[in-house]
Amino acid sequence: MTPQNSTPQNNTPSARSAQGNKARNEKGHERSRPTVRSYTKQAPGQRTRAADPARLVAFEVLRAVSEDDAYANLVLPKSIRKHHLDKRDAGFATELAYGALRGQGTYDAILAKCVDRPLERLDPAVLDALRIGAHQLLAMRVPAHAALDQTVGLARAVIGAGPSALINAVLRKVAARDLDSWLEELTRGETDPTKRAAIEHSHPEWIVRALRQSLVAHGRSVEEITDLLQADNDAPVVNLVALPGLGTLDEAREAGAVDGELVADSALYSAGDVGRLESVRAGTTRVQDAGSQLVARALAAVDIGDRTADGSRDGEQWLDLCAGPGGKAALLAALANEKGAILLANEPAAHRAKLVRQALEAVPGEVWDVRTGDGRSIAEQYPDTFDRILVDAPCTGLGALRRRPESRWRRKPTDVGELGALQRELLTAAVDAVKPGGVVGYVTCSPHPAETTAVVADVLRLRNDLELLDAGAALDSASLTGNLEAGHELTAQLWPHIHQTDAMFLALIRRKV
Repeated sequence: MTPQNSTPQNNTPSARSAQGNKARNEKGHERSRPTVRSYTKQAPGQRTRAADPARLVAFEVLRAVSEDDAYANLVLPKSIRKHHLDKRDAGFATELAYGALRGQGTYDAILAKCVDRPLERLDPAVLDALRIGAHQLLAMRVPAHAALDQTVGLARAVIGAGPSALINAVLRKVAARDLDSWLEELTRGETDPTKRAAIEHSHPEWIVRALRQSLVAHGRSVEEITDLLQADNDAPVVNLVALPGLGTLDEAREAGAVDGELVADSALYSAGDVGRLESVRAGTTRVQDAGSQLVARALAAVDIGDRTADGSRDGEQWLDLCAGPGGKAALLAALANEKGAILLANEPAAHRAKLVRQALEAVPGEVWDVRTGDGRSIAEQYPDTFDRILVDAPCTGLGALRRRPESRWRRKPTDVGELGALQRELLTAAVDAVKPGGVVGYVTCSPHPAETTAVVADVLRLRNDLELLDAGAALDSASLTGNLEAGHELTAQLWPHIHQTDAMFLALIRRKV
């Protein structure tokens, strides 16, 4: 796991250390702080007893993730607003929360060396506080005395005086070495490259193996695994999309956003809470990974020939089979509005179908409709109906670990097999619902071959009326660069370490006439 820098500059709660140049040792590990540490000389009665709001926000996020199985990206903005953090402290809280979650595997291995009992016997709140302290000490430009004092103060305020003494003692042991030294100790004598990578880059071993297999399955070198794991640990920049014909990026640009280089109508935003943008609140500009934008645009643009007697394409019917929570559905609906098509967005869960409707409100209502129902039964109601179908299938999400850092610790190897049956059923339903001559786009936010190429191959094997189109060429046509080098054997795979997107998979399946 490579250290991450923070942006603030001094020891006060509202001003942290600014990001500086990182040095690398001879092994290539990044160092973002000196190894010489100073500690507070304050007497116990003078030490911090209040919780710094930024650290409190990070702690609340970790507790919600651990205790309530919450998603960090949903909890964090609410907590930031609740505690009225300014832009600088919000950035600090974001890096601290996400960094502690990403680095949990490495930090827990280090903490296990510093605690006199198994970590599972610690109070979960204490363990979360220790992870927050470890991230500050080992991967942020926070002076050791400030990291210790503020983390112990947080513990006193929200956990108790007794646990705070334990946290103080443990974090002092953590602070005795820098991250490189800890990694050297943890991996000393380990010859299994998968186990070493799991410790160094804070991924479960099974995910490291799965990603190595995924690289090879999609035509890439297994030697890229280090870059891929590191990309998972890099804090992603917020990607925006202006809905075509409806939104604009002007407000985002005025706030500091820069135009995306991969896909039209996109921007990269790093100016704080994106919810402050009026265009985002209105829904005409949305937060969406560039990879998701690309696969939606590729499906919308692929040539399927004339669809009406007069040679026009007006009247096409599109389907988003797994639409919740509505990000891709909104982009597809905007594209459908431009092309004279109609979109049906399907979502089985009623509460997520409500989110889809909210996402689609920015698009003229005559262009779209929402169905609440099991996608596996779509062909019973709509056989041979749709010109284009997006199957954004439920998956393990191994391609979005940088955006959902807690997912790597929640997922299990058995999830891959359990989801595989559902993925096959949804894709089968889609090819039954598409018109002859129409196209189904099968998409996952996972590069795992068991969720990507194997699913497609199994469905194609059972039918003689299906054929693969060149998904790599379709992505190239939809991109601004025109040369993504994402295609392999007619399917396409994007990668965070190459394309700076989530690891989106795309297969385009045409039903023969």
